[in-house]
Amino acid sequence: MNWKEIYLDECSKTFFYQETPLFLDKNIIDALKFHAPGLAPIQDTSGWFHINTQGNPIYVERYQRAFGFYENRATVVSNEGWYHINEDGKRLHSLTYSWCGNFQENRCSVKSKAGRFFHINLLGKSCYADEYQYVGDFKYGFACVMNDAQKFTHINKEGVFLHNNWFKDLGVFHKGFAIASDEEGWFHIDLFGKPIYTHRFALIEPFYNGAAFMKNFDGRRGVIYENGKVIYFG
Repeated sequence: MNWKEIYLDECSKTFFYQETPLFLDKNIIDALKFHAPGLAPIQDTSGWFHINTQGNPIYVERYQRAFGFYENRATVVSNEGWYHINEDGKRLHSLTYSWCGNFQENRCSVKSKAGRFFHINLLGKSCYADEYQYVGDFKYGFACVMNDAQKFTHINKEGVFLHNNWFKDLGVFHKGFAIASDEEGWFHIDLFGKPIYTHRFALIEPFYNGAAFMKNFDGRRGVIYENGKVIYFG
């Protein structure tokens, strides 16, 4: 049975394969979908754990919460705290956190017991010395971080600032551009942290094939292109 073809119902309680319900004897309370390498987290009266495509638990432990596998690692929550396990159910490292994200591009966002955010590598080691008020996932080699002044910038996988420009709000890079905001509104920046046009908007989306949805401060909606040209709807 191909795990990629197993899907959950809208209530996240029943798995299906080719419209046939699976694991009906498991008394599932809650569940998340299957991820590579073909494992899914479920909850029954004993707690949260991961099952394989036969519906069998892959380990004996039970958790307060378990999440899907990303890069062959899954986040779990125990009485001790948050940490990661591998696809055999073995704990990856001895460190625990007050929150863990999912691994993306061999990096994972975590929150220390002291309330500080940073990224760890696949071995559970911090990727750099700095700690932040918040950090996001990596995409295309860069992540957003927020300092104690609640300003955002981008870092690379070693924690080095990409452009050392700071913004009120900031998004991840997508095809060479990221959305950012200052006191005047939202706009797009390049890899140097520079605005690619002079416009500012109340709302804006990342570019999709060279165009992005936008909304002006007067409520008018339209599309802005990478060259800064704006075309309004209607």
